[in-house]
Amino acid sequence: MSESFNSMTGVAAALGIGMLVGFERERRKGQGESRASAGLRTFTISALLGYVAIKVGGALLLAIAAGGLALLVAVAYWRSQSKDPGLTSEVALIAVLVLGALCSTEPRLAIALGVIVAGLLAYRQKLHDIALGQLTEGEIRDGLILLIAALVLLPLAPDRYIDPYTSINPHTIWTLTVLLLTLGAVGHIAVRILGTRYGYVISAIASGFASSTATIAAMGNFVASQPGNIRTLAAAGIFSNLATMAQVALILGAVDISLLRPIWIPLLCGAVATAIYGLCLMRSPRDGEVNDEPVKAEGAFSLKLALIVTLTMTGITFLSAVMLDQFGQAGVMITATLTGFADAHSSTASIAALAKSGQLPITAIVAPALIAVSSNSVSKCVVAWISGGRQFAMYVIPGQVLLTLAMWLGVLWS
Repeated sequence: MSESFNSMTGVAAALGIGMLVGFERERRKGQGESRASAGLRTFTISALLGYVAIKVGGALLLAIAAGGLALLVAVAYWRSQSKDPGLTSEVALIAVLVLGALCSTEPRLAIALGVIVAGLLAYRQKLHDIALGQLTEGEIRDGLILLIAALVLLPLAPDRYIDPYTSINPHTIWTLTVLLLTLGAVGHIAVRILGTRYGYVISAIASGFASSTATIAAMGNFVASQPGNIRTLAAAGIFSNLATMAQVALILGAVDISLLRPIWIPLLCGAVATAIYGLCLMRSPRDGEVNDEPVKAEGAFSLKLALIVTLTMTGITFLSAVMLDQFGQAGVMITATLTGFADAHSSTASIAALAKSGQLPITAIVAPALIAVSSNSVSKCVVAWISGGRQFAMYVIPGQVLLTLAMWLGVLWS
């Protein structure tokens, strides 16, 4: 009974995949002498043929069926190449045959892949427009770098500690690197999709995923040319701290989800305080029209930044482990304070790595992590003063102080 039900499920899945892709191809088949050779019926039969072949004759019969179909597809393409030089329908027909065979063992996976194939076919023109007209060469290059980092290099990274202090795990470090690249990519895409409609705030939050300190510096640099927008620029710089809070949480969660348990309340308090202060600045009387050009902080898709962050994470993690071995948890506090001036994310990553390796109790990560974020807030205040001057800093500094106090008060509630 169970085997019969599984067979019916496989047949239904193969039929559904063939009809789904076939309907999409039928709509683009055309009419008359110029119509394409494959439509609804051809794709449906191809999917069922793959299912029957694998069930009756196994891989050998499926290979014979695929070879015969490939021969027919080649003849059809040769006859129509002058009118349609593309191979999309031909390749899709063979893919449907294989997916039909996959329905015999993994119908859910086959259905998911069938939906993806149908989606790629249905949005062909839109994908072409994006590739040719909307994506720059640099964005395509950086997208490929991200895919290589995530799908090729990450699985190859050994998941073991390679130093005498059991602090450096290549797989963990590269996972965090891929996470930072992904966050930068998401921020960049958000700016591209939303455009300039939401002004500096959205741009600053998106850029903050690459570097919130650099974002505050960029906002400060705008003050010289746009002194009338100083409140809006300061609010945008403050809002970039939301990206810092999110990154700290994501870094800890990526290493081990249990690391979030003792620190999520302080991070939430800091984020809420940041949002309230930023909104208060935004609700102040308008100082003039806001220039809607998005802020472009470096590093959203930068391989150079990714490598620097990776090396920084590795060095800080190793230094923290040495300090922990020599001075106990007080050494980690000192390291977090010093390294936090440069980058809170790397300090957080090193603390998380120590906790995962068992050298630091999970409950002991809160203080060094918040110390790193606090010292980083001091750096942002200095950067705000240097880049935007005294008046700009007078708007930014209270926000950073409020963020820091809210996080430490959150420790009392957690």
